[in-house]
Amino acid sequence: MRRLRRWFIVVGAVVLLGFAAAIILLRQNLTASMSIGGEPVVVDIGAGTSLRGVAALLAQQGVLRYPRSFALYGRFTGRAARIQAGEYEIRGGTTPLEFMDQLVSGQVKLYALTVVEGWNLNDLLAALRRHPAVVQTIESANPVVMAEALGLDVGHAEGQFFPDTYRFPRGTSDVEILSRAHELLRERLGEAWKSRRAGLPFDTANDLLILASIVERETALDEERPLVAGVFVRRLEKRMRLQTDPTVIYGLGQDFDGNLTRRHLKTDTPYNTYTRRGLPPTPIGLPGEQSLRAAANPDQGAALYFVATGNDDGSHFFTATLEEHNAAVAKYLARLRERKN
Repeated sequence: MRRLRRWFIVVGAVVLLGFAAAIILLRQNLTASMSIGGEPVVVDIGAGTSLRGVAALLAQQGVLRYPRSFALYGRFTGRAARIQAGEYEIRGGTTPLEFMDQLVSGQVKLYALTVVEGWNLNDLLAALRRHPAVVQTIESANPVVMAEALGLDVGHAEGQFFPDTYRFPRGTSDVEILSRAHELLRERLGEAWKSRRAGLPFDTANDLLILASIVERETALDEERPLVAGVFVRRLEKRMRLQTDPTVIYGLGQDFDGNLTRRHLKTDTPYNTYTRRGLPPTPIGLPGEQSLRAAANPDQGAALYFVATGNDDGSHFFTATLEEHNAAVAKYLARLRERKN
């Protein structure tokens, strides 16, 4: 009886030692860094792929040295049933355990699209079409049709998306990205509208958005945006025409060849602020946050005119009278001639 008991003790000890050794080995296999070179490895896990299939794929690519340990651990911990499909990026130094955390939490590889301040709708759509990770679903670039398709609360899609950097997984549709950009625009526009100065010569947040889009196209200097907005607000108050070139160019559309002429300024369109009073019917591009703030709180000076200085910084002269403006224009033209010579 004692011999039998000793035998059971010995066998039990051997089993426990073997089990402990297996656990130690398994842990070593799962905590050693995966075989990643200088560049991250991207793996695409299709829907319905088992953890064993993932392990086999990684082993085939030479990334995972111990696929059985990987699959076994996932099975016994219940994590094998929780992995999520998608495109994953494995960086140098990542362990199999850390990668399994990625699979379970769905930390897929994210791509980026930067929407630039001042872009118009065509620029934005072109960037979406060029992006290799975006699924193309938009059939019409017509801004009225797009507004309806996207369910916007305005009837024209121009200017309705906020310039920012958007991150998303491969397979995201263009409509999803535009919807996110529109929601952010409504949020930023709402903040600007709430903080607006009293007595502005327009009644809706969309009017503020239109003015901000003009400010965005007129100057690239943040410190000038309130000054430019102030000029246009005072012109609206005095019922003067805005006479801003970017609106004319937008109204010309494909007919604009890069050279704005007197004939263009006299060609009447809904966006020609030389021939029509008031704001144009829609934004002419995507204003950034600084332009929204400037339109909501324009400078309260006296300037009614501005013209480029001709300096490399893109700055402008701001003047209160036509005589001062004409002198500033003459100075600008002289600067151009000087540079040309």
